Amino acid sequence: MSPQVGHAVTSGTFSLDGQTFDVDNNVWVVGDDTECVVFDAPHDVEAILKLVGDRRVLAVLATHAHDDHVRVAPALADATGAPVLLHPDDLPVWRLTHPDRDPDGPLADGQVIEVAGTRLEVLHTPGHAPGACCFHAPELGAVFTGDTLFQGGPGATGRSFSDFGLIVASIRDRLLVLPPETVVHTGHGADTTVGAESPHLEEWIRRGH
Repeated sequence: MSPQVGHAVTSGTFSLDGQTFDVDNNVWVVGDDTECVVFDAPHDVEAILKLVGDRRVLAVLATHAHDDHVRVAPALADATGAPVLLHPDDLPVWRLTHPDRDPDGPLADGQVIEVAGTRLEVLHTPGHAPGACCFHAPELGAVFTGDTLFQGGPGATGRSFSDFGLIVASIRDRLLVLPPETVVHTGHGADTTVGAESPHLEEWIRRGH
């Protein structure tokens, strides 16, 4: 079986800077019938385990460490035996949610993770969070962007650990250079494509978000 992309939506909260919001998060899984990786572990470990099924989980890949993306990451790691991988620049954010347990390993820009014969290239894309990463899967014609790029623009940068100039540079230099037909699987909301978003970069810069 060729690699497939699985998807589920979980609901919960996001908290930072003393504020809490209700959010729906996308969970993405890439793999075949025997093995897979999971992108993010938001609110509901049982929903993620149902999506995974009886496959071996090679890794839990954190796009960034906001609590609505890593809240059940330790529980998912314990349930599957898979390591949680996070870019080291996001450790201060991670420790807001998990002060007593570190991730199991680092992510690095340019690192390649292989699952079910598919390559996932790690793209360090700071801005929404210092260690935010996207994962480009060229064989699948897809990129998993977490909260870096959405349908309609960049992820939010109005809170601690974020920077609008950095996220614009990350999107311009790392994501909009991908083939225009590349499907963008986001951390929240609907898919888009690189080609659908790239004409709007200057508009986002003018509006400042």
